[in-house]
Formats: sequence, C-alpha cells, structure tokens
Amino acid sequence: MQQKDTHFIYGTRAIIEAIEADKEIDKLLIQKDIRNELTSELMLLAKNHRVPVQKVPLEKLNKVTRKNHQGAIAYLSSVVYASLDHIISSAYEKGESPCLIILDRITDVRNVGAIARSAECAGVHGVVVPSRGSAQLGPDAMKTSAGALNYLPFCRVDNLKHTIKEIQANGIKVMACSEKGAITAFDADLTGPVALLMGSEEDGISVEYLKLADEHISLPIEGQIASLNVAVASGILAYEVLRQRKK
Repeated sequence: MQQKDTHFIYGTRAIIEAIEADKEIDKLLIQKDIRNELTSELMLLAKNHRVPVQKVPLEKLNKVTRKNHQGAIAYLSSVVYASLDHIISSAYEKGESPCLIILDRITDVRNVGAIARSAECAGVHGVVVPSRGSAQLGPDAMKTSAGALNYLPFCRVDNLKHTIKEIQANGIKVMACSEKGAITAFDADLTGPVALLMGSEEDGISVEYLKLADEHISLPIEGQIASLNVAVASGILAYEVLRQRKK
C-alpha cells in the first residue's frame, strides 16, 4: 500500500479536481449553511466516490485555515484503501486462512496506529474500518504505526453490519472480543479463517454487531483493572492467532 500526501486541501474546485484525480480523501468538511451550485456538485461527487462528509460550522473550518476555503476542506489520507474482496481473495490465493481485524468506532489515532503495527507484524491480512466514526489515517497514524500502514491493507466500508455478513459469507468466522466473552482466546479455535471484532475505547462493541458475531471471546484478567487498552488487546489476539497457526 503506497503512502500518499498527508496534508489537507481547501477550496471547492480544488477538492473536486482532487476527487476526480482519484486522490484518496480521508474526510471532507463542508460548511453546513452554504448553498451554491459548485458545493452541490462537490457533494454529489463525494457521494459517488464514497467520501465521508461532515457538515460543520464556519468556525471549525476557520480553525483549520484562514485562507479562502470557500466552505470546503478535505483531508488527504496517508494510505490507499483496499477492497474487502481483494484482501480476502489475496489471502485465499496464497493458501492462507484469512485473518482480519474489524474496528468498531476506534477514534484514537494512536490506538489505530498501534493496532496496525502489531497486526502487520503478526501477519494479519487486513483491517476493516467504518467510513464514519473512525480515526483519521493521517500522518499521526502513520507515525504511530511505525510505517505499518504502508504495508497492511485497510478497507473502509459504509455499512459495517453488511460487511460483517459479507465476511461471514466468505467462510470467515467473526469473533467478538471483549471482557464479557464466554471463552478466552486461548481456549478458542483461531486456526481457521477469522475476523477479530474490536470495540470502541468508550463503550466496546456495538450491540447490533455483537449479535452478528459467531463467537464471543475474551482475554483473562488477573489484575484489578477491568479491561485492556484496545490496541494492546488487538496485539495479543493477533499473536494468539499466529501462535495457534504456527503450532
């Protein structure tokens, strides 16, 4: 996965040209009360290219830049997103059981970077993130990942519920990972195709995704603190998958 420009661009026409040139847009900020033909064109183009859009007040845009942004600022991603089909098929074509990590609303960029670093080292085939409610994959994520974002495919999806079902339809077992899991990861069978579903730092995995999971697993906690940091937990689980498969 190649590294791309990590800065933001501003101005409606400039952003339109960037999208049409297939630049990977991580997030598009649009002034919420602006109405004109060019902005409407930008909004339609963003929709067609599945660019996440946030409507924000003028004050937020002015905090990013005081230059003539015309009510539109776009952040360029540090990575080129891969398709889910490509990630899964590539693993199967190599004769390997796919191992994915699904991130449900992980908003801390340092956690995402750390997850990517551990996942890449452990041989995870790809990471799935929702287009809304996830950390921006910009320079901070790239730095925290120690460059892992250059090699580990990330897939950005519009509907995580549908994506989980698609993953399962490809013969991959979705394992919801939380402190409430029925069995520990060390007792679960992780040797086959698996996707590790990790929840947000604030309130864990969404209830609707928990219901879709094939199994609920946990990591044993011997101390007084109730849960592990999501990046640490993801790293332990990724290496448990590797350990079981090497064994």
